[in-house]
Amino acid sequence: KFAIEQDQLFYQSDNLGRHQQFAVSLMENTKAFACICTADELEADRYSGRCAKNADEINRRIKEENIPYVIRIQKPTENISFVDKIKGTITTKPNDIDSFVILRADGTPMDYFASACDDMLSDISIIIRSEEHIGNTPKQIHIKNSLGYTKETEFAHLPIILNTSGEKISQRDNAGSIKWMLEQGFLLDTIINYLLLLGNKAPTEVFNLPEAIEWFELGNISKSPVKFDRDKLHFLNRKQLKMIDDKKLSSLFGFADADIGKLLKIYLEDASTINELEVQIKAIFEPKEIVQEWEEEMKIIAEIIRKAPMLDSFDDFRQYIISESGLEGKRLLKPLSILMTGAQNGPELSDVYPLIKPFITEIARIRP
Repeated sequence: KFAIEQDQLFYQSDNLGRHQQFAVSLMENTKAFACICTADELEADRYSGRCAKNADEINRRIKEENIPYVIRIQKPTENISFVDKIKGTITTKPNDIDSFVILRADGTPMDYFASACDDMLSDISIIIRSEEHIGNTPKQIHIKNSLGYTKETEFAHLPIILNTSGEKISQRDNAGSIKWMLEQGFLLDTIINYLLLLGNKAPTEVFNLPEAIEWFELGNISKSPVKFDRDKLHFLNRKQLKMIDDKKLSSLFGFADADIGKLLKIYLEDASTINELEVQIKAIFEPKEIVQEWEEEMKIIAEIIRKAPMLDSFDDFRQYIISESGLEGKRLLKPLSILMTGAQNGPELSDVYPLIKPFITEIARIRP
């Protein structure tokens, strides 16, 4: 969707054998150990140290009694520190990292262990992710250190996005997700524009991706949570829509006509998404429903337009209808507006007519 081409498609499960080998190698080097503690034996989700202190006895029982076990990594002996490109230096004490599980009893790795192993195997240089994962970072650094991996990996933890109620937007939320924005009719350029603008220092409010690449710096992103602002999103989308080439804009609605693009931009005074513009363009080109108040006038004007010659200006077009129908004032303009735009009120008909005149007989139809 964002014109980002992947170098390869990778499934974490493909490396299951390597994950298990890494866990076993840590055990062989006494940097990890087998643990048979039950949930009841753990102290408030913190490891008691019981199996680490009795490794030989635990290994004997596992072998003789076939007891299920997990593999835990040895707790670090020193603080784990790293420099986050957004939040600065972060230090975690050994007790806060603890001897955490790296391999479950069924032989599958914990996500942070598998991720750390895969990062090493793929030679990852920087990890950019949400700050809600920041607690996993010291664990992953400890895993790499324990495995003897010396290449430094950079980290950048992006601020959490809050919804309008001040709650964190999750992947399960509809409103605020990229999928939701696309479904609502926001342009890809707008979504990029908006997300890069969230909590960021930008030289201009409206921009495209190539422009953003010139000035974007991770270090300029806000350290604090940012709030999802629908009004701002609509404002940016309206700006982006106005910047699109007229003919290209019309192509989003099945046309290849610069005048239709200009017509759509007239409606951007009120509309701000593709979905909202689609409602307007459909109202123009679909057969019109009779409005009881103007039924007689609509039928008269529709018939006159069907037989009318091509008239260049709206003044000539209006004068022709007046001369053929005798209608004036509201009895002319209200039904004419309905036939031309699908609504009694809207943009000036003198602005609309030059853009739709090649289609006027198709547009000014009454639904049978």
